[in-house]
Amino acid sequence: MDYYLPLKLIHILSSTVLFGTGIGSAFFMWRADRSRDVGMVAVVSRQVVMADWCFTTPAVVVQPLTGFAMVWLAGFQLSSPWLLLSIGLYGFIGLCWLPVVWIQCRIAKDSAQANAEASGFNYPHRYLMRYWYALGWSAFVSMLGIFFLMVFKPVLW
Repeated sequence: MDYYLPLKLIHILSSTVLFGTGIGSAFFMWRADRSRDVGMVAVVSRQVVMADWCFTTPAVVVQPLTGFAMVWLAGFQLSSPWLLLSIGLYGFIGLCWLPVVWIQCRIAKDSAQANAEASGFNYPHRYLMRYWYALGWSAFVSMLGIFFLMVFKPVLW
């Protein structure tokens, strides 16, 4: 039986979940943060953390499993520049995502506490959100780069 096409479908679907959850989470976190409503930030950040665990984490695991399996089945060389760059970008995205998850958990906890105490936002919130935005944009652009490399498989050098 040919496993390549079913693996490719799973790979594409999991990349869609990964990208879609990222875009959706970023949009709702941005809107909540922009509202300056600590209660809204508390609810949205808690939901974003849950979405990361339910959707993003499984997709993060499925991507390399299906990707390396397809590389093996298709006979691609792991030393291909487009593939090496894709793997490097995926690793970079992971290095961005881990602190983003920590920041989201911290914001969910802090904003829930601030909402319960009716104390409003504090300095760490703004500071954390600046990092969250920077890491999120970096990961987003890198993800677009991976999509480009996967589709076009350019000869880079």
